[in-house]
Amino acid sequence: MAAAETIGETLMDITPGLPATDNFQHWPPWRPLVVETARRVLDCTGGVLVVPMTVLVEQYWREISSGLARHAIPLRRFVLHADQDPLRGRIAGDTVVGPDSPLRLHYLEPYAEAARTWLHGEAEVVDTTRLTPAQTALQIAEAVKN
Repeated sequence: MAAAETIGETLMDITPGLPATDNFQHWPPWRPLVVETARRVLDCTGGVLVVPMTVLVEQYWREISSGLARHAIPLRRFVLHADQDPLRGRIAGDTVVGPDSPLRLHYLEPYAEAARTWLHGEAEVVDTTRLTPAQTALQIAEAVKN
């Protein structure tokens, strides 16, 4: 479910606009809308919901995870980690987003800080430094099955 990002994009389209920000996650409606969307989708479809989402602000993660818990939505959180040098190399050579994405480079230090202080303690960390995307997906699939 790419809804977390889609919700942010939808909030960007509101007129008159919400306060200016460099990250839609800062808007207070985003976090409860992510929770409510997940709840509604699961109510309709059942099963397992996969939500790719990078949340680097601990308070925001607390809001989302506690919201999911209030609705008894089971949660498995994985952090895909890569060491800084290989990660910079991936960003430099990205052919999808484009090489040296300023947005992706901007989040390198906030990620490193979150990883040092709280993020890795809140999740199952998958070190992707030496893994291919297929190997990473397989490792997560195996973890979820067990």
